[in-house]
Amino acid sequence: MYSKTLSQGTIMRTRYILVLFLISSTSLFGPAGKALGQQASGDNLRRIVRKVAPSYPDIAKRMNLGGTVRVTAVVAADGDVKSVEPVGGSPVLIKAAEDAVIKWKFAPGAESKEIVELHFTPQ
Repeated sequence: MYSKTLSQGTIMRTRYILVLFLISSTSLFGPAGKALGQQASGDNLRRIVRKVAPSYPDIAKRMNLGGTVRVTAVVAADGDVKSVEPVGGSPVLIKAAEDAVIKWKFAPGAESKEIVELHFTPQ
């Protein structure tokens, strides 16, 4: 009987700690509900011709989750984004960032890798 109560208590405590960790590991901002994208400063700064704003994930809205996601975009000579790889940020927000940046268009030039930061602010 004692071990059963202890394991239930341990499970509840683990869940509680996990929720606190998820909340505390994100940046919480005021009520804006938007996501903005920009290039990180660096050597390869090709001009952005067209941006597509990322959609704010429903789960992020429910969790009041915000933060910055960094991705590397491989840009072809014609300016199309060939691929996007996450560099850092919340796993909840990374997919939305990748889906948006793959639709961006850069000015023509030599194939390059561009680091892009997307800032998500909860509603």
